[in-house]
This record gives sequence, structure tokens and C-alpha cells, in this order.
Amino acid sequence: QVHLAESGGGSVQAGGSLILSCAVSGFPVSSRCMGWFRQILRKERQGVAVTDLGSIIRYADFVKGRFTISRDDAKRTLYLQMNNLKPDDTAVYYCAAKSNYYCGGTWTMSTEYIYWGQGTQVTVSS
Repeated sequence: QVHLAESGGGSVQAGGSLILSCAVSGFPVSSRCMGWFRQILRKERQGVAVTDLGSIIRYADFVKGRFTISRDDAKRTLYLQMNNLKPDDTAVYYCAAKSNYYCGGTWTMSTEYIYWGQGTQVTVSS
């Protein structure tokens, strides 16, 4: 049974750092396109970063140079290292996975992901 579980959220001041983790069960982490999304209030979920079987990594422009996505296949865990956090990064962060290994150019479309975690809150104060 597939299950994704995020952890590592919390409250930090602007300029601080957090590491989010997503524990994966039901499939190897490297076998699927996996990524992080975020949702601010009731707005649409935004793609933050993804990685796939070929280790191709993509980032949204608003996190480039600040966030790093990685995975540990042995630990079955996906990570998101977030540095230099800004108040605009405040959101609920979700781990997600597609049904296949290829992320592609439409990786930011949340409707293409079939597995989701429950989300973890990140709050950045100024």
C-alpha cells in the first residue's frame, strides 16, 4: 500500500532553514517522479521541485538557489532542504508522486500526481 508521510515543518524566522522529509512506502523512491508542492491558504497548489528516475531535477523559479531536493533510496525518503526562507514561503508543503518515473515539462501540474502526503506546515516570520 502506498503511503507518503511528510515531517520537518515548523516556524522559523526569515533567513532561516528547514529540512522537510517524506517517508515513502509502497514503491522505491527512485522509481517515480516525486516532488514537493506547497499550498498557500486556499490557493492552488504550486510545484516547488521534482526529481525522477533519471535524477533530472527541476525547481520553480521562486525557490531556485534556495531549495534543494534530494532522495535517499535506502531510507525510502525524499527531502527538501530549504535555505534563506522568506515570509512568502509560508505554506503547507506536500510530498507527491506520479504513477510513472517521468516528470516532464508539466511537472508543476498537481493533477498529474496520484499520491499525496498529508502535508506539513511551514511558517516563516519576518
